[in-house]
Amino acid sequence: MSTWLYTLLLILGIYLVISLALYFLQDYLLFKPEKLPKEFQFHYENQETEEYNIETRDGAVINGLRFKAKEPKGVVFYLKGNSKSIKGWGKFAVDFTRHGYDVIMVDYRGFGKSTGRRTQKAVKRDMQVVYNKIKEKVAERYIILYGRSLGSGFATKLASMNNPRMLILDAPYYSLSKVAKKYIPFMPLSLLIKFPMPTYKWLKYVQCPIHIIHGTDDRLIPYKTSVKLSRIRPKSTMLHTVIGGGHKNLNTFESYHKMLSDIVNSRPKKVNLEGSSINVKHSSKPSNAKV
Repeated sequence: MSTWLYTLLLILGIYLVISLALYFLQDYLLFKPEKLPKEFQFHYENQETEEYNIETRDGAVINGLRFKAKEPKGVVFYLKGNSKSIKGWGKFAVDFTRHGYDVIMVDYRGFGKSTGRRTQKAVKRDMQVVYNKIKEKVAERYIILYGRSLGSGFATKLASMNNPRMLILDAPYYSLSKVAKKYIPFMPLSLLIKFPMPTYKWLKYVQCPIHIIHGTDDRLIPYKTSVKLSRIRPKSTMLHTVIGGGHKNLNTFESYHKMLSDIVNSRPKKVNLEGSSINVKHSSKPSNAKV
């Protein structure tokens, strides 16, 4: 066997091994779950909570918490990121209960006390089941969908299939395939990735107001991603920029909390553009007008 042929076969073999490893291990690379025993008791200072379990049609159990506001004016369905469990994520519920909103948080399959085999289709179906449960008690015009990082894709999918009051995306990705391609550009991800999560496709069908929050110093999911997403439905989308914000620390910025307060406490208003400069165009030709 010639040297070049041997080298080629070796490269192809290594490529195949990497492809197989990526296919079978991606769940462990993408998700960082924290599992909790069934008897674990949730507790948060100054927060009243109610725990619940929802059994799915395939026998899985989705565990979640309701954080209660004193006089709720709506519900925020908070879809968390890819790590830990709602044990740790629950501390962020106060950012909404303080504004008079109940908060629903759930653990995805394999996280916390939730069970079941995790697939993109199964998680999407689970989130719709939870959303339906919320709709049984709260009209959709009082439901806010909030998707954080990984949860931004699932939140967008929900918004595309339902009619919530608004959709808030915190550090969203264009698609997980795009994120992965940034790190392994030489792999055929369209064939390998099990969680492509095409947020950009689902966003096209969202009819409610869309708010995107992103930090300029996010090194995991670049700020330009949200700029790109904001152009999909520009008339119904507002992009909120946290100057200096990273991927995991937006809650440490005062500007983030001001943005969040303005978003959840505001009602959409139609702007009267009559008499504005909206149709005025700058001319490159010299003007003959006297000043």
